Amino acid sequence: MLKKSLRSKYLKRREEMSAQELLDADLSIANNLLQLPVWKFSNYHIFLSISEKNEIDTTPILSIIQGKDKNIIVPKMNENDTLSNYLLTDNTKLIKNKWNVPEPIDGIEISEKKLDVVFVPLLAFDKTGHRVGYGKGFYDRFLSNCKPDVIKIGLSHFEAVEKISDVDDHDIALNYCVTPTKIYSFEAV
Repeated sequence: MLKKSLRSKYLKRREEMSAQELLDADLSIANNLLQLPVWKFSNYHIFLSISEKNEIDTTPILSIIQGKDKNIIVPKMNENDTLSNYLLTDNTKLIKNKWNVPEPIDGIEISEKKLDVVFVPLLAFDKTGHRVGYGKGFYDRFLSNCKPDVIKIGLSHFEAVEKISDVDDHDIALNYCVTPTKIYSFEAV
């Protein structure tokens, strides 16, 4: 299936989820993350959810990372379609940008080369670990600048599709994708 079709289909499916379905799915995803062998690292990059688009609520995951006494790094979208990364602290002030993405106003900037684990937003993904986002390419550009062994974990309300048919050379595959019912591991990545 083409990215454009998947994007439309999964945006609609997310819109149709009830508040209770979203809450249950988000908590199941957070609990499933605990099974991954990724908790020995220090620097965890995580997106902050666009609640208006029924994105996965990352608040429970933030609590897990904080509870493990790890560094939480959150993105800020730049005008040139790149991401800057900031350490999330008690003093970090967040505002919503023009896409309703909560992001830091300023703070301690962290190089993408220092990130160990990146939680990646997506709309859909396939059985080879490729993903469909909103189509602006923020995360593919960002991930291409991370260290080669950064662990990329997608978070999805839905299970994998068989194949995304229009994957490009610049599309960066995931190492894992976690859904409410399953953990996908992409060994060939």
